[in-house]
Amino acid sequence: MMKFDFEFLGNVSGDPYILHTNVFSQGKGNREQQFYLWFDPTKNFHTYSIIWKPQHIIFLVDNTPIGTFKNAESIGIPFPKNQPMRIYSSLWNADDWATRGGLVKTDWSKAPFTAYYRNFKATELSSVSSTSFSDSALQSNELDAYGRRRLRWVQKYFMIYNYCNDLKRFPEGIPAECKRPRF
Repeated sequence: MMKFDFEFLGNVSGDPYILHTNVFSQGKGNREQQFYLWFDPTKNFHTYSIIWKPQHIIFLVDNTPIGTFKNAESIGIPFPKNQPMRIYSSLWNADDWATRGGLVKTDWSKAPFTAYYRNFKATELSSVSSTSFSDSALQSNELDAYGRRRLRWVQKYFMIYNYCNDLKRFPEGIPAECKRPRF
C-alpha cells in the first residue's frame, strides 16, 4: 500500500487547527508530522498539494512547503514508486487519538459533517507551475532558496510534532531517514 495523507485533526473551538501529514510505502507509515495552521482553514478555500517525484515528496499548503520526505531507498527505507495511484477523500472518526490525543470526543449532535472541494486538479508534475519554486528547482532534487526558507519558517513556528524527534516512540533511536539531510 502506498498513501500520502493530509488530515485535519479535531480541535476544541478556538484552538488552532492541526494538519497531520504521513507517508506510507509498502504498508509502512509512521512518518507523521503535525502543524498548527497559520490561518483558519474553515474561513476560506486553501490549496493543499503533494509533489511526488522519484527523489522526494513535498507537502505544500498554499504553495508553501511544510514537509518533505526524501527518497532514502539507498539505505533501505521504502519509498513509494511503481504503484498505482488513486486519490480519495473521507471523513472519519478518529477521536481515540486525533482529538488532543483522544481527550476530546466527537460531538455527534453536530453531524452531518461535510467537506467541500473547489477547483480540484490532479496534475502531472511536468505541467505544474508554482510560485514557491523555480522551474529548475521542480526538476531537480532540491527546493530553491525561497522554498527552503519557507519550509524552515513553517517548521520553526508551526510544527508541533515530527516523528524524527520522537524518542518515546522510537527508543531504539530515530529512524534512519531522519539522520540524513532533509533538503
